[in-house]
Amino acid sequence: MSDPVSALQGAKFDGFASIREIGPLGMITLRANDLKSLENAIKAAVGTKLPTQRRIEIAGNRACGWMSQDEYLLVMPYPEVANALAALAKTLAGTHHLAVDVSDARAVFRLEGDLATDVLRKLTPVDLDNFAPGELRRSRAAQVAVAFWKQDGGFTVVCFRSVAGYVMGLLTHSAMPGSELS
Repeated sequence: MSDPVSALQGAKFDGFASIREIGPLGMITLRANDLKSLENAIKAAVGTKLPTQRRIEIAGNRACGWMSQDEYLLVMPYPEVANALAALAKTLAGTHHLAVDVSDARAVFRLEGDLATDVLRKLTPVDLDNFAPGELRRSRAAQVAVAFWKQDGGFTVVCFRSVAGYVMGLLTHSAMPGSELS
């Protein structure tokens, strides 16, 4: 098996906010609805509780985010995906669910700095003035789908790998010195 490679090989940019690609990161899309064993399955896979609507639960370098009524995004170190999938299969055995490794289909960026919010404010229609740590949003950055959450003084942004270069360009352009919002 080949070693995982992130979409942009760790691209970085320092403007009035810093941007860096942080992949490869393990990710599982879990589709399930109203299962009594769902909370136990998520706990077994990533060690968090079941997130409520538009929230992400974080435990160290693992997380579970609410993506929609029946969809969750599980995040973990890349080498742990197989074990997490096995834990989900065991805990959810006999129930209607879908758990898929989407690690290689996603790109992940980290925005940091005092003005990181301004970078996203230029790109997405989310009310970032009222955006709290632990909140997760699915939205658009310019014309492409993204998901993001606030954590540790910055933001984690997830997009499809196929648009990673475009999203890095958007983020970089939005963080150019001299383009700060006043």
